[in-house]
Amino acid sequence: MTSSPAPAAEGAPQRPGLLATYKKLWPHLWPAGRPDLQRRIFFAFGLILVVKSMTMVMPFTFKWATDALVAVIGAGKEGAHAEAIPTGIWAIPAAMIALYGFSRIAMAALTQIRDGVFAKVAMHAVRRLALRTFAHMHRLSLRFHLERKTGGLTRVLERGRSGIEELSRLMVLTLVPTIIELALVLGLLTWEFNWHYSAIVAVTIAAYLGYTWKATEWRIAIRKRMNASDTDANSKAVDSLLNYETVKYFGAEARETERYDGSMAKYEKASTQTYVSLAVLNAGQAVIFTLGMTCVMWLAATDIMAGRATIGGFVLVNTMLVQLAMPLNFMGMIYREIKQALIDIDDMFRILDQNPEIADKPGAAPLRATRGSVRFEDVRFAYIPTRPILKGVSFEVPAGQTVAIVGPSGAGKSTLSRLLFRFYEPQGGRILIDGQDISAIRQDSLRAAIGMVPQDTVLFNDTIGYNIRYGRWEATEAEVREAARSAQIDRFIESLPEGYDTPVGERGLKLSGGEKQRVAIARTILKGPPILVLDEATSALDSFTERDIQTALDRVSEGRTTLVIAHRLSTVVNADAILVLDHGRIVERGDHVTLLARNGVYAALWNRQRQEDAAREVLARVEDDAEVRELEVAAP
Repeated sequence: MTSSPAPAAEGAPQRPGLLATYKKLWPHLWPAGRPDLQRRIFFAFGLILVVKSMTMVMPFTFKWATDALVAVIGAGKEGAHAEAIPTGIWAIPAAMIALYGFSRIAMAALTQIRDGVFAKVAMHAVRRLALRTFAHMHRLSLRFHLERKTGGLTRVLERGRSGIEELSRLMVLTLVPTIIELALVLGLLTWEFNWHYSAIVAVTIAAYLGYTWKATEWRIAIRKRMNASDTDANSKAVDSLLNYETVKYFGAEARETERYDGSMAKYEKASTQTYVSLAVLNAGQAVIFTLGMTCVMWLAATDIMAGRATIGGFVLVNTMLVQLAMPLNFMGMIYREIKQALIDIDDMFRILDQNPEIADKPGAAPLRATRGSVRFEDVRFAYIPTRPILKGVSFEVPAGQTVAIVGPSGAGKSTLSRLLFRFYEPQGGRILIDGQDISAIRQDSLRAAIGMVPQDTVLFNDTIGYNIRYGRWEATEAEVREAARSAQIDRFIESLPEGYDTPVGERGLKLSGGEKQRVAIARTILKGPPILVLDEATSALDSFTERDIQTALDRVSEGRTTLVIAHRLSTVVNADAILVLDHGRIVERGDHVTLLARNGVYAALWNRQRQEDAAREVLARVEDDAEVRELEVAAP
């Protein structure tokens, strides 16, 4: 078994870095065999260079316009009237203003085009990785899912999708353009003025990013606690709502609300700390940038006073630094969001890194179920090594016959069906179908050959028709209706206003237990497997419904190899053979009459159930008599 990784300790360097995560993400951002998406990436990067060139042009248009206006003012002072100013001098600031407007419009338009071009690339990566994770979750073992909460897994999938989208867009559409813009700003300040300007800006950027990094690391720890409490609250809510009826049975609404509020209190505390820490981060960033900007402006003013720069140069510096404020602010946001995206994506990749406990062997062949005989040979199994469940179980279900497994609770009956489906692997012995060891065949072919009618039938929150068709998706409408007729549920469905399009609700809660079982039977009939497993399929039903369902099950079992795991012995009296399982071993074998005559474990179980059934019948008769007397008293 592959154990799940332990939660990372706070502050422990167990999360992967940006490069490690991006390396895993890159095949999805640069999909092989999709030249159309690869062309979009090249086009998006080309637009990035054009947009940043336009961004650098805008401050210079301010400088040129300012210097031209200073010249115009100077010309106006020399002339007696404004009319004396040459027309050509007016044209220069007008042209610069027009160039500024054009640059700004072009920059905005090209930025939106760039985002639109890259959107298909990002969302394709989201879809591929989310689909891969979802499929991998289904490949993981039953043990993996039993040890985790479904609500928690869906939140990991949801946040992982958002993280992929954020990381891909932030890296390509924000981080890379910001780095290009910072490099251009430093180069232009050195070229237009001198290295002192670039040095001050570089120090400001370094201090800004250093503070952002330290503050964000502090905030990430808070964000982890917030995510953990959010997942816990969501899991509790899903668990409680799925068990709505159980909550009502025990009047536990207040207790469930208290449990949920406990998780929400932790979420409230962590969320409040998140907002406070964000305020501290933003305030520090503003102070650092303002100090750097003040120093550069002071340097520019000094150069103007010394005649080494023009008024336009002062405007250029100011405009360039104001423009720099936005990408610098993005750098803070980028780091925060990338760190969060890394956490969310890493949670998804951790699931992808989980190896399935049960995997097909290399070159595994499909099952050839010609007859459908099932054989267990000295099978030994334990969920926990110190607590063995099956201790050398051997038996055979001949093709076309029905064999029942009975025994007290905890004897290991349902474990047999889980091993047959290869939800787990036995630690010893082997299981064969038509002489083929199921550990050496493909799981999909194995499960295609076996039909299951479980005790607790869970239906999809869709229509009755959808749930029946789930047995064989390509079945025709006529085949679906025939399966419903064989399961003796066709008349019930046709009596409904919406017929086969009737929604069954969450987990099928809009249907009764017997109706759900009939849908499950119809689903299995439609699948048409050569091997059938009935895992206590009627134990949760009342006696009247049980008889009806048992009739339907008997019809389904005809001509099929059937393994019946039963709690109620009355359902297996007609089985070809009955095996009594007790403490992980088969202690008795034979048909119903033979086992009763032996007066052993089976006979004891039979007599006990007969006594319980008799007591229930007496109690039901007493209750009916009491109701009759109440009606007679109430009658006028």
